[in-house]
Amino acid sequence: LPVAGAAAAGPREAVRVTVDGVVQGVGFRPFVWRLAGELGLAGSVRNAAGRVEVEAAGQSAALAAFVCRLRTDAPPRALVEHVAIEPLEAVRAVVCLAAPGFSIEKSVTGGAADRLFPPDIATCDECLAEVADPANRRYRYAFTNCTNCGPRATIIDDLPYDRAATTMAAFPMCPACAAEYADPADRRFHAEPIACPACGPRLAYRPTGAAAQEVDDDALAGAVVDLLAGRVVAVKGLGGYHLACDATNEAAVALLRERKRRWAKPFAVMVAGLAEASGLARVGELERDLLTGPARPVVLLEARPDGEPTLAPSVAVGSPRLGVFLPYTPLHHLMLEAVGRPVVLTSGNLSDEPLATDDEDAARRLAGLADAFLSHDREIRARYDDTVTRVVAGRESIVRRGRGYAPEALPLPVPTSLPLLAVGAELKHTFTLAQGARAHVAPHNGDLEDLPTYEAFLAGLGHLGRLLALEPAVVAHDLHPEYLSTKHAVRSFPADRRIAVQHHHAHVASCAAEHGIVEPFIGVAYDGLGMGDDGTFWGGEVLLADLAGFRRVARFARAPMPGGALAVRRPYRMALGYLLGAEDVAGADGARRPRADDDAVRRTWFDRAGLDSRPRDGALDAVVGPDGDLVADFVGRLDPREVETVRTQVRRGLNAPVASSAGRLFDAVAALLGLRDVAEYEAQAAIDLEVAAGDLRAEALPYALDRVGDLLVYDPRPTLAALLEGRARGVGREDLAAAFHECIVEVTAELVADARAASGLDVVCLSGGVFQNRRLATSLLERLAADGFEVFVNRLVPCNDGGISYGQAAVAAARMATAAGQGSQTPAARA
Repeated sequence: LPVAGAAAAGPREAVRVTVDGVVQGVGFRPFVWRLAGELGLAGSVRNAAGRVEVEAAGQSAALAAFVCRLRTDAPPRALVEHVAIEPLEAVRAVVCLAAPGFSIEKSVTGGAADRLFPPDIATCDECLAEVADPANRRYRYAFTNCTNCGPRATIIDDLPYDRAATTMAAFPMCPACAAEYADPADRRFHAEPIACPACGPRLAYRPTGAAAQEVDDDALAGAVVDLLAGRVVAVKGLGGYHLACDATNEAAVALLRERKRRWAKPFAVMVAGLAEASGLARVGELERDLLTGPARPVVLLEARPDGEPTLAPSVAVGSPRLGVFLPYTPLHHLMLEAVGRPVVLTSGNLSDEPLATDDEDAARRLAGLADAFLSHDREIRARYDDTVTRVVAGRESIVRRGRGYAPEALPLPVPTSLPLLAVGAELKHTFTLAQGARAHVAPHNGDLEDLPTYEAFLAGLGHLGRLLALEPAVVAHDLHPEYLSTKHAVRSFPADRRIAVQHHHAHVASCAAEHGIVEPFIGVAYDGLGMGDDGTFWGGEVLLADLAGFRRVARFARAPMPGGALAVRRPYRMALGYLLGAEDVAGADGARRPRADDDAVRRTWFDRAGLDSRPRDGALDAVVGPDGDLVADFVGRLDPREVETVRTQVRRGLNAPVASSAGRLFDAVAALLGLRDVAEYEAQAAIDLEVAAGDLRAEALPYALDRVGDLLVYDPRPTLAALLEGRARGVGREDLAAAFHECIVEVTAELVADARAASGLDVVCLSGGVFQNRRLATSLLERLAADGFEVFVNRLVPCNDGGISYGQAAVAAARMATAAGQGSQTPAARA
């Protein structure tokens, strides 16, 4: 290729430049070629495994400008982490100096310790314009892409990222595509998924149980007819199958819920563009940027009560928020344009199963869910569910990390000395592979509770490990011995290569690590459940921590969970657990705040012995009203046999483990307020409680803080007593829900203040699934900042258990570094 631009007179030199980061699959080599031509440089560029290598010859000033602009002018989806320069050895320098121009060479497989690759990228405006242009050869082609957009992580088999190492290897290029692919001046130069109607993947449509009947445009038309007729269509996307239906058709949405066995959890809705999203929900500036950005996640927005068009009521039952996303493939754009209305697009699986990706597997597992299939013949190499995100306190906060984000590397503030696998927990499972200062958090996998999800975990681990060329030498895992992730760690690694990480330490460490915090901090971990290092279940904890270790300094009082996991699904059981068996922490060193009077506490506990009948004396009359029927308000709506079973479980300690859980307390309060007795999905009761509270102003409910040994303990019995008294006086559920939220804010502020007094620390990291509660997280951020704390929350990984594996990796790396500093010979010495 001829060199553009005239070289200035003077001596020339030759250098080797290596560029590390996300520089493959993002149009980096064409960018280098154009930049070299502009600056009058000779030489070559090529991909190595995970990096770009350049040999360049020219004037010193031009080379200096070249190196500088590799960083400043890089393609938008590139991430240049490091640029190294060294003189070329003599023989190569002579060749480079004599070269007539600048060339793009074939990739090589070696040469880099770090192997990075980009996530999938939403269709760019240039490609969309071609799809909409009748004169263009890619008109209405559902797989149009270029170096700036299209599938990446979901089709890669190996690195370096070349077509032969992707699932596009099955589609030989036609002459027209081959010419674009070979032309460095074309935006499709080495666009590995390059395709057109003549040579690329094709759509296929078939009714369930039938052979494929239509292809290409006719296939799309068949699916559109089904959607408009109220039927459910399985649509093959980038990282897996979706189930689609008309979001404005109540019968269609109800049918999808029935088949998917997803009775209540809100569905995500895809709309054609930003205007349609703004018609359904309130879209702020940052939310707009997220909706239209290259990742195209599902964004949780505040729904407009009078939104247009009108969605089916069961799309988001009882939720003021709506999950909205925009099309991210040409197929989605074409489908939304043809349907002309919002479409529910939810994961292609039964609830709690892994996302379907393989065509045969999808045909088998989705046959009972979908009326028809809109598929294609390009294989999906890796499973990537859609990312779900939101805005909290003016910044993005990821709820589920998947397509468009994973597996982009996250930093490890303390580099790991050995290749590391962190296997995560159980719910919202992810795993993390780490090497050096980089952690690769795999996409959301589902709840790791059964064989199909476990097999999906193993497949994802094998694939990502191969791409990264990373063979773990150490594993980090949860303390819970029954998690499938823990069992995998125990089976796969010897004891001296395993590092057990306490669940809540992993939570707060995930927050600290993503913010680069390596000094000690105060960690607040509020979630549903996690195994503590004392053998009990934790969930409402304040820790003095750094990445390597922690000391527990405060907690919520314990209460039994009658039926164990059953109490999670039936919040009324958790309420009975608090009423019948809440830990008595009174009297040890005195309360930090006056509790409700003892008589009120006793009265509102239904006299415990008479819980399943009407009050036996007049002591409850002032609380329950003139008819003396508090039973009708809560216990009376329950099956008496169930109440008696729970009472027996609590009294005898039968399958009623105790937990200091903030999440379970939220569940209990939701049940006592009559908001939710049975949860159809995790945290539904707590979500109902947050919705009820809304933005109402309220005074905090009473509470007590007492010392139990070395721990400051929040006693919620006065809180629950006041809650019940308020209900009996006719105070609205919404007001009491708001007052409960303010109580938790006040309690947390006091617990954190006490931790500061004991430690002198003023950095706070908040993590755990309870902080998905927007009202609680926002109020606590404001309150602690006003109290002089520097407060951090998760942004890059979820605060729920989806961030646990990243926290485990950060802890394990820090422990290995500490052990090495102490001269330990085993990486698990600090475990």
